[in-house]
Amino acid sequence: MTKQLLTILKQELNTLEDASNILTRSYEICKQIGQKENYPLEELDHLEALTSRFARLSDLLMQKIFRIVDELDLETPGTVRDRLNRAEKKRLISSADSFIKIRILRNDIAHEYMPQALWQIYKQVMEWTPCLLDAVGEVKQYLYEKHLFKPQ
Repeated sequence: MTKQLLTILKQELNTLEDASNILTRSYEICKQIGQKENYPLEELDHLEALTSRFARLSDLLMQKIFRIVDELDLETPGTVRDRLNRAEKKRLISSADSFIKIRILRNDIAHEYMPQALWQIYKQVMEWTPCLLDAVGEVKQYLYEKHLFKPQ
């Protein structure tokens, strides 16, 4: 592992940990809110924060962390699908197909403006958040076991 890659890995794992913690906090708050026909503005703020944090963590995992893991493992770079297939083989994620759905949901979050569609997005984010958070733990475990790298 090069010194530069080690430095990048440490930074990204710290960012990953922070993003995971803040998503967990939002998820716990939104579990208490539950599903309703109408939400007060304060609850809408919590749901918006949840979706934003979900999108950020999914990007961090798929676009940065999985690339670094591939580089550490001397894998050939490829598409998002390639990274997800390799992450599934390494047991970093439960299913590449699940993470494709998370990626599509992330894109929906970034591009949806219709209030009616937002309710469905909130529901899906609540369903997929545990899967995303589980992957964070698997990444840290994998890096420790395979590369003897322990985050600070």
